[in-house]
Amino acid sequence: MSTATRTGASPPTFYTVPEAAQILRVDAATIYRAIRENSFPAIRLRTRYVVPARAVEELAKQASDTGGVVDVAKWAADQREFREYQQRIGGVW
Repeated sequence: MSTATRTGASPPTFYTVPEAAQILRVDAATIYRAIRENSFPAIRLRTRYVVPARAVEELAKQASDTGGVVDVAKWAADQREFREYQQRIGGVW
């Protein structure tokens, strides 16, 4: 994974798209496409995207826990829906 983990430093908070793609064993273009379709979690900073490490970890955990396939687009939609619900009721975001 990252050199920060191997050297004892804290794990990263964000991954670049190429790093996330390497972890997920897909092409970076696949992740960029999913981000543009609003079906993969990312933060846009001007023209650059970063992927929350927690999102990658949650996807891997969900796949491992269920032993099945994780539909990332559905997962992202569920996360957006939950955030919108929290905002409507005045909850945390």
